[in-house]
Amino acid sequence: MSLLTIDIGGTSIKYALFEAGELSENAAFATPETLEDFYEELSKVVTEFKKNHKLDGVAISAPGAVNKVTGVIEGASALPYIHNFDIHSELEKRFGLPVSIENDANCAALAEVKFGAAKGLENVLFLVLGTGVGGAVVTNGTIHHGKHLFGGEFGFMMMDEEHSFSDLGTTIRMAERYNERTGKNLDAIAIFEKAFAGDALAQEEMDIFTFNVAKGIFNLTYSFDPERVIIGGGVSQADWLLPELDKQFSKIMTRIDIAPFKPEIAVCQYRNNANLIGAAADFATTFEK
Repeated sequence: MSLLTIDIGGTSIKYALFEAGELSENAAFATPETLEDFYEELSKVVTEFKKNHKLDGVAISAPGAVNKVTGVIEGASALPYIHNFDIHSELEKRFGLPVSIENDANCAALAEVKFGAAKGLENVLFLVLGTGVGGAVVTNGTIHHGKHLFGGEFGFMMMDEEHSFSDLGTTIRMAERYNERTGKNLDAIAIFEKAFAGDALAQEEMDIFTFNVAKGIFNLTYSFDPERVIIGGGVSQADWLLPELDKQFSKIMTRIDIAPFKPEIAVCQYRNNANLIGAAADFATTFEK
């Protein structure tokens, strides 16, 4: 299968050829400001790829709540012009090719299930620790979208009486709290460095972050009972993350001593290319049906 894969982002749109499980001819352009420019730029890319390749279709990763039944991207994102109309049909008409569209976090999860850290597994949770907490639920090898297309929106979970998972389980909010308490202007990496150097306040904020990530994963594991939880986002690449989470799981399990096992977690294998690879996996699944 030969596919043009496209990852629509708020600042740039990436694309590549996907063949035999590999990406090539990777490129990108700045995200257009209007819908007509969006159509024009994408159509140019499709036309160029058609000249040199016999494409089977176009696989797209997009922000927002993608309704695969209606072809509408619901919800909201940094690109309001792609929402709330049948964009799927419009793109198929303009490209003259079959098109699949899936949410970007769901695409990242599919990349890991098909080719990466969850390869061979069918029931997986994918957790993205970014500016908020997002993710995806994979059940029997397919994305669980949910009634309102909010499957995997783990950031809305309440962690206590006042705070959501996104409030307590992200490095962005951790840095904000530390800087508010100290009057400094440090990023998360600097705060982690200070924590490992013995700064008590940095250690406290890092502990709040890792404990709440562990608590969120623990709760999700005992709700869904997945084969594995995959963590994505920038902090997932820190070599200390899994050992620190393991320490927090041990603390939690002393409090919930009826729990018989620790969650099985791993970090994502794909980073910048995950959405492109997952879009191709979604295309294959979509057109198998």
